[in-house]
Amino acid sequence: MEARYEVLRRATEEVAAVDAHAHNLVEHGSAFPFLRCFSEAEGDALALAPHSLSFKCGMRMAATLWGLPCHRAVERGGCIRSLRDIAALYNCEASLEKVEKFRSAEGLKSIGSKCFQAANISVILIDDGIAFDKMLDLESHKAFAPVVGRVLRIERLAETIINAESFSGSSWTLDSFTESYISKLNSVSNQIVALKSIAAYRSGLEINPNVSKTDAEDGLRKELTGPRPFRITNKNLIDYLFTCSLGIAVSLSLPVQIHTGFGDKDLDLRKCNPLHLRAVLEDERFAKCQIVLLHASYPFSKEASYLASVYSQVYLDFGLAIPKLSVHGMTSSLKELLELAPIKKVMFSTDGYAFPETYYLGAKRARDVVYRVLSAACEDGDLSIQEAIEAIEDIFRRNALNLYKLNVVNGSINHETAIVGKRVSLSSVEEDVLFVRIIWCDASGQHRCRVVPAGRFYEITRNKGVGLTFAAMGMTSFCDGPADGSNLTGVGEIRLVPDMPTLVRLPWSRHEEMVMADMQIRPGEGWEYCPRNTLRKVTKVLLDEFNVTMKAGFENEFFLRRKLVSNGVEMWIPYDNTNYCSTSAFDGASSILQEVYSSLKDSGIVVEQLHAEAGKGQFEIALKYILCTVAADKLIYARETIKSIARKHGLVATFLPKPDLDDFGSGSHVHLSLWENDQNVFMGSSKDNFHGMSKTGEQFLAGVYHHLPSILAFTAPHPNSYDRIQPDTWSGAYLCWGKENREAPLRTACPPGVPLDLVSNFEIKSFDGCANPHLGLAAIVAAGIDGLRRHLKLPEPIESNPSDHSSKLKRLPQNLQESVESLSADKVLHELIGDKLVTTAIAIRKAEINHFAKNPGALKDLIDRY
Repeated sequence: MEARYEVLRRATEEVAAVDAHAHNLVEHGSAFPFLRCFSEAEGDALALAPHSLSFKCGMRMAATLWGLPCHRAVERGGCIRSLRDIAALYNCEASLEKVEKFRSAEGLKSIGSKCFQAANISVILIDDGIAFDKMLDLESHKAFAPVVGRVLRIERLAETIINAESFSGSSWTLDSFTESYISKLNSVSNQIVALKSIAAYRSGLEINPNVSKTDAEDGLRKELTGPRPFRITNKNLIDYLFTCSLGIAVSLSLPVQIHTGFGDKDLDLRKCNPLHLRAVLEDERFAKCQIVLLHASYPFSKEASYLASVYSQVYLDFGLAIPKLSVHGMTSSLKELLELAPIKKVMFSTDGYAFPETYYLGAKRARDVVYRVLSAACEDGDLSIQEAIEAIEDIFRRNALNLYKLNVVNGSINHETAIVGKRVSLSSVEEDVLFVRIIWCDASGQHRCRVVPAGRFYEITRNKGVGLTFAAMGMTSFCDGPADGSNLTGVGEIRLVPDMPTLVRLPWSRHEEMVMADMQIRPGEGWEYCPRNTLRKVTKVLLDEFNVTMKAGFENEFFLRRKLVSNGVEMWIPYDNTNYCSTSAFDGASSILQEVYSSLKDSGIVVEQLHAEAGKGQFEIALKYILCTVAADKLIYARETIKSIARKHGLVATFLPKPDLDDFGSGSHVHLSLWENDQNVFMGSSKDNFHGMSKTGEQFLAGVYHHLPSILAFTAPHPNSYDRIQPDTWSGAYLCWGKENREAPLRTACPPGVPLDLVSNFEIKSFDGCANPHLGLAAIVAAGIDGLRRHLKLPEPIESNPSDHSSKLKRLPQNLQESVESLSADKVLHELIGDKLVTTAIAIRKAEINHFAKNPGALKDLIDRY
């Protein structure tokens, strides 16, 4: 059956969904408990939530996103923490502490974007009537979905009016309240797409549409005499508010969402059967008011289906029932909705709230259940496959677009659109953004990109990616073909899948965007040659085994070259001939550097310092330290920005380590620190101090020291790299370390604000602009893990120029061949980075060695490539 309905499965997975009912997300650090992702229970009842079928189901669903195996549940604190599957979402250990710690380290933007990208949600309609601790405003949700609309909760608006200071005293009447309520509602009518009522929670759904004004006024008076803040519970006042709002909705052509069926414990389920709404539905005044029964009205799904079949104004939304019920419950509920109700009236929503995971789980399970139900309907002969595909489009997208009057042009979604009037305007994306550059950095350290028109990107590519040959990760700096021995050929293809949290507008080209790509061998499964996935993999080991993350801050050194034409010959010569920290050098390039700084800032990249360097036309821009996985991405963006703006000014910026063999070289020095629970654990203390480092810091650095010759094959990966790494050039030519020793390849640093007897980070000098930053950092982390595992110790520091100790110190590899030989024999890096990827890197390095040994003049071609 699965093979027969594969086209149906694809349709459910690929449709860009409209989430027609959801709630605000919260910031990290909110008091709202993360366990509420999986249950509507509160207080003591929440402790039993992990024992429910829906909880266990939800956990397994999250694992699918990351493709990790399920493990046995862990008992802790009196309740089952069945977290292995949800931990797979973050690729961390299956304990609540680890999950929440990783969520905090990764950040809401990253987690949210991954969840929403996997959920494939194009529009969210948010009921912001629930006041969560530290909840995001509506605008902030546009970072995760192209379009966000507001659903106004009528009880919340009424309570806001009643609780206002101006609304007090006996002079207030029902008429004055009604006037104020209608005025407030009209004032925001052009900012909302629907109204919503939670009358079911207060007095039930047996609404009296003919409640008298006298009874309603009496209800208002009783509310006013109660304590503040008011929470409306009087049935007469609620019925009056409900019918008044329906009348307004008719005049404004706004649908009204109504909570029906199950919910929180303060709800009387007996009063939440939608059949209680018959009197309202029969009232001619509201015959044209489109009413949406939320939550599949569970356990009254059959009743809801009946109402939708006999009343033209009734629509159904199955959010909350999916994913909160068990698989059997979800399937049965959806089947019951579809037994009588027209498919054109049934809609998807996640009822997501507080955490991005709730949106992902709601969308993932909805797709699975809809496929299950519709394929069964095809099997039974109720639907043809084509009719089922149409039903998928209706349920997940078209029905909501039509009901809530959402305007989508040519199926494209503009990710920066806003609510305009009573419609969500989604004008063509290509009026604003033309192209999106999908960027990757190959194993030779070169930046490459595929460019997709923005309309296609936001409709298809953002979720499916683009194809790329296996050979792309075997290419060298001199040839666009795989190196011999790389084991990569033109046979086979991966997917470059955009990592949407990294999407930025190009500051120098406002009609383009760029986004980093993950390499996936199949949906959700990282390719073993993917540099970004490799770095994530080793940092996961560091976190799982030692509860530590690594932060990185890069110093970008680069040369500016200007064009000179002499006797018809074009040459690129140094931008100036000034020296280190020259004021005139900075002044001469100030306009360029100002534009670079502003562009980096616009891209979310924090610059800490910038100055002229010692080489001719050489400058440095130092970036703030951040989580190493993010730092590697931002380094690539920084290089792109610097090179592009230089090009805009008619210059060439190159990060090549040694473009002029008679001048100084350029590095990409990286400062590294270790963190646990927002505390720097590389830094020593009064009780734990080895030359300013903690025991953890020393062991990690000792691992880096021990493997440094092998690491150089990743951080100094080009023959030209070793023209730079020479004694007495502040590049680190000898195997040693020292505190504030800029001639040592490993320097521990004590920046301003750190006690003089301590150090806060260490710097690696032998890292340059030919390195793939993800692979370079991965090699460093792998070495540090070995140091921690084996409790390695550092030798005594070198406190003077290492050249003065040349008879005792070992030189680091003096050429790429020597570092390749070290890497070939390094079993630890093979194991942690991956034998196949290391083999490919070695093959590329050997090809570079052979080519540039035979063609030394080819070096001049590289200033455009690095």
